[in-house]
Amino acid sequence: MERLHHRLNSAKKALGSFQQLAMLDQMNEIERDAAIQRFKNSFEACWKAAKEFLYNVEGIDVGSPKGVIRSCREVNLLQEDETTLGLKMVNDRNLTVHTYNEEVAILIQSNLTTYYHLLEKWMEQIRARISEKHIE
Repeated sequence: MERLHHRLNSAKKALGSFQQLAMLDQMNEIERDAAIQRFKNSFEACWKAAKEFLYNVEGIDVGSPKGVIRSCREVNLLQEDETTLGLKMVNDRNLTVHTYNEEVAILIQSNLTTYYHLLEKWMEQIRARISEKHIE
């Protein structure tokens, strides 16, 4: 369980950093690129925390981000619409290597606030489930 708590703490820190930029109304190109990088870092931290939760708490061993999102739906951590958005988020995360393409960068940027809120809610759901089950 120590590894799970470490993963959740990492996700919390990454989300705190991401929030600073995700909530900006107007971004210049440098802020946009930084926000996209923070999104990528936050996504990585969150899906790995969810993977650890599924393994340690739910007994589900899954190895890919999309598999983790689908499994979180199966254990009622995510709703159907959140799952759909989460799968779209994985696709956008995969596109972050192409942010040299202005159109791709603008597309990802347009979703950052929504992605931040989904990641934050996902981690809150995991923390609530841990608390519910009295897991240390």
